[in-house]
Formats: sequence, C-alpha cells, structure tokens
Amino acid sequence: MTPFIAEVLGTCILIVFGAGVVSNVSLKSTEGGKDPKWILITIAWGFAVFIAAFITADISGAHLNPAVTIGLAITNKFDWAMVPIYILAQTIGAIIGSFLNYQLYYDQFKLEKDELTFRGCFCTAPQIKNTPRNLFSEAYGTFFLVFVIFYIAKPELQIEGIEELQYGIGSLDALPVGILVWAIGMSLGGTTGYAINPARDLGPRIVYTLIRGSKAKSNWSYAWIPVVGPLIGGLLAGLVYNLIG
Repeated sequence: MTPFIAEVLGTCILIVFGAGVVSNVSLKSTEGGKDPKWILITIAWGFAVFIAAFITADISGAHLNPAVTIGLAITNKFDWAMVPIYILAQTIGAIIGSFLNYQLYYDQFKLEKDELTFRGCFCTAPQIKNTPRNLFSEAYGTFFLVFVIFYIAKPELQIEGIEELQYGIGSLDALPVGILVWAIGMSLGGTTGYAINPARDLGPRIVYTLIRGSKAKSNWSYAWIPVVGPLIGGLLAGLVYNLIG
C-alpha cells in the first residue's frame, strides 16, 4: 500500500465512522436516534466480543463470525477446508447462547407483551424496510469489521514443513476488536441493528421461532439479509485487502 492510498483509506474510514455516529444519533429513524439505550447496547456487544475473543483467540483464532472466517479464507490466511466446520460451530454456539439468555430472563420474557420487543432480544430487524439498502447496510458494516480485523490480527500457526499461516486474532488483539465492534454499532449500526454476523442473527432467530411457536413473528422474509449481507461484506473485505493490503 502506497502512502497516498493509505491516506485516502485512513481519511475515508475517519469520515465513515465520524459522520456515521452523527447520523445515527441525529436522525430520528435510526437505532441511535430512537433508543437512548443504544450506547449501552453497543458497549455491551463490544465487551461481549472482547470476552469471547480473549478466551478463544489462542485456540481457534476467535473468528466467532462466518464473515470473518470467509474473509480470512479469501486472503489465503485460513484453510478453506475448515470453513464449514467453523461456520457450523459458530451457529451452534449462537443457538446455545441464545437459549441460555432466554433461560436467564425467562420470567421477564413471560411478562413481555410486545412481540417485537421479545423478538428483538434474539435477532435484528431494520428500522426502515428497504431490501437493497438493508442488504447494503449489513454488507457495509461487515466490510469494515473484517477489513480492519486484517490489520489487527497477528497470530500465526507454525507447522514444521508448512508455510506460516495466519488463522485469526490473538488474545492481545481481542480488546481492539471489541472496540471496533463497539464503534461499528455506534456509527454504522443504526439502520438494521448491525447483525454483521450470520451466526449471531440466524441461530437466535431459530431459537426464538422454536420458543414462540405460533406466536412467533420471525420475519423470515428479512432473515436472509443478515446472513447474506455479512457474507458479502466479508468477501469484499478479503478481496480489497488482497488488492491493497
């Protein structure tokens, strides 16, 4: 990457995140503009990523997200043969975690009368339904997540006779990634609630559907967007990184 390209990229990211947070808190039809609790939600998600990544980083590389796994594979930093296994594990983990959350707040869920609030504790939904824009929003947020992770992630796996392979993030990189997720939520998450992770949205949506049965408003017509959008974002991040990284 040349100094010129670096300055273009850096200034672009500066404005994306800076103008993004202004838009999110100033415009009325965004998560940040409608919900004063949004700052607490975004902080907690950032810490959640930090905690999960810190624990798993030196074992699995702490992908925690199919989009990250796909992005690493595109950049030849992760074995394609391992991709399905990681995605399956991430989805199972999301299902288990969502069910445990339901058990913790079981009594409160039983008293909740608003079905959309109930569902919102499991999966995401757009503030304004616009399929192309919603898809763009999820791809957009995930692109910056995965692209920046490439510059944070340092762990390398060394096997005798095999070229050194970067496979994810290290435990010391967990905090910067958590801060990154927090920043994405504050700046880029106001339109769709920033799933930016297919497993994070699909797994809990399945749990919600099973729990609620005939009462469920699962919104399956939207559910493909927080799956496909992040995968597109991860792929594009890998391609751009290969081009300029």
